[in-house]
Parts: sequence; structure tokens; C-alpha cells
Amino acid sequence: MEALRTVIDPEIGQDLVSLGMVDRVDVDGSRVRVRVKLTVSGCPLQTTIRQDVERKLLALGAEAVHVELSTMTEAEREALALRLRGKDPAQVSLNANRLPGDAHTVFLAIASGKGGVGKSTVTVNLAVAFARRGLAVGIVDADIYGFSVPDMMGIEQRPTVIGDVILPVPRFGVKVMSMGFFVSDNAPVIWRGPMLGKMLDTFLKEVSWGPLDVLLFDLPPGTGDIALDIHSKIPKVKEIIVTTPHPTASFVAARAGAMALRTGHELLGVVENMSYVRCPNGDRVHLFGQGGGRKLADVLGTELLAEIPIGLPEAADPDDPDFAPSVYDARHPIGEVYDALAEKVWAKIGSPSPRR
Repeated sequence: MEALRTVIDPEIGQDLVSLGMVDRVDVDGSRVRVRVKLTVSGCPLQTTIRQDVERKLLALGAEAVHVELSTMTEAEREALALRLRGKDPAQVSLNANRLPGDAHTVFLAIASGKGGVGKSTVTVNLAVAFARRGLAVGIVDADIYGFSVPDMMGIEQRPTVIGDVILPVPRFGVKVMSMGFFVSDNAPVIWRGPMLGKMLDTFLKEVSWGPLDVLLFDLPPGTGDIALDIHSKIPKVKEIIVTTPHPTASFVAARAGAMALRTGHELLGVVENMSYVRCPNGDRVHLFGQGGGRKLADVLGTELLAEIPIGLPEAADPDDPDFAPSVYDARHPIGEVYDALAEKVWAKIGSPSPRR
């Protein structure tokens, strides 16, 4: 049983034993039979859980391992939901008013002045680059009307709900929560301000994020209700502004940066996206002009963190389980740019070693 404390549920981020998912373990010489109770029927990660249990026990010397999967009862799910929120009703009430993660979690908002500058692409790839560094990472797709993170990351599954607790969907080592998980057929979201705030509260307080080193927020473009809510609900949020080299984009982006400064939030710097196209001979062609990102950084009194070229991830089969239309592999030249950006941002934050 103790050996299974190192087997982690990919969705919840805690070990199977602590979650009460290991129902029984029978040992007959070098043969081991384990019964694991999944949180929901048809759990999309059941194969991963089975393989992780088998791999762990075989590594300890078992010659044969049989993993039997069943499903928790409603009462067991309710008990697990309480365990995820806290061990007693008082703790549950306390947790309901807390932000995700803990005192060491860094909150990082990715903002832009206007749409179409690649803000969500930067958010997704920076998050994946953080995860490649061994950090425990989450993304809140706070662009409620223009949600795109699930599609960009190639996520098709929906979140698991245990009682009133929502589990974020893991992908490339990043936990993801998005409005896109709760609408069907790419339907538009027709909501007013107060409803947007309630959904943001749900993402912050009713999602079991587990321990996080950094939680990124993909903000809607501009300085509307969601951006204001993030700044008011998370006083210590840090911010990165995304722009393109085009003068109009950088001019409008200055408003988003000014909002962060006026609300007393730390502005880490500017990322200039779509900076150039690299030709086969190594030359750079600046399709949208030059200098917009650096000029914006100067106006805001901050640093130009990166100049990201225009490109596409390596072509892959859409049926490949690792397919994601907007995520750059670490071996891709643009993936290397994002890895360098992640290293620079994390050093600037000055946070402790990764906890994952």
C-alpha cells in the first residue's frame, strides 16, 4: 500500500492512497492484485493510472501485477469532494474563500490591448515551457467570450466533476480550465458583466487545482470587466503584455500596461509576438514593422522579454494523441524561444525551486 503513495492521479495531482482510490491490495508471493476505484465511470485517464500502478509494483520486484478498476460510489465521491476542499465543514468554508494554490503560488496574467496579437498562443506556450522546467502549472482561460485554449492545446475531454468540485484537465503537464469546456458546438457566450464575474469565481474557488508553482490567466483583450476582476480578486497578480511590432498594436497595448501599473501590480515586461519571419537563408523579414515591442516597454518603464517569430508547429497527424495545433515542441526553434522566455520570467519572479 505504501508503494502506491507515489502513484499520482493525473487529474487531481495527489496520490491514489490519500485520495482513497486504492480499495484493496492482495499479495500472493510475487503476484500482486490491486483494486483501484476511479472517480467516475469511463475515466479518460484510466489507462494511465493502470500503467502507473503496474510500473511501480513491477519496479519493486513483483513478477505479475493485475490491476482491477472499478468506480467510486456516490457516497465515496462526496467524501472525496470534502477531502479535496478540506477535512471538515469549517475547513470547507475556509477554502471556499481562498485563491488556488498556496502562499508560494505565482499568479501571472497575460494581457493585450487588442485581439489578434497572439496573446493566447503566448499564454499556452509559456505555460508548457514552464512545465518543461518541472514547474506545477495551471491556466485559467479567462477570455470568456473568445476562449481558445482547449483547441490550441488539442484538448477534447471535459473536466471531471466530483460532487461540487471541478477537476482541471491536464495536458502537456499543464492543468487547464476554460469556458470552452462548458459550451457545445462552439456556441457563443452571451453574458453580461455579473455573470462573467461568477464564472471567474467558479474557476478560482470551485476548481481543485492542487499545489501550483504558477497559475497563468489568459485575459480577454482590453481593459474590461474580467481584467478588472482579476486585478481586484488577486492583489498580487503579475502581468506580461503581448503586442506585435505594429505601431497601432503597441499603442493600444499601452492601455493594458497602464491598467496594471495604476492598480499596483508588477509588470514583468513585454513580449513582442509575430516579430519576423526567418527565411531559409537565415535572414529576418519584418512583415509588421519593427520596434513596437521595445517602444511599448520603454513607455511602460519595463523590459522587452522576447521577440517571437512567426511560424507553425511541426505538422502532425490530428489523430496523434500528442497533436496540438498551437503548441511548439522544445526542439522547434520557436519552442526554444519560449523555453528561454520561461527561464527569464521565472528568474525575474525569483520564486523557489519547482515543487512538481
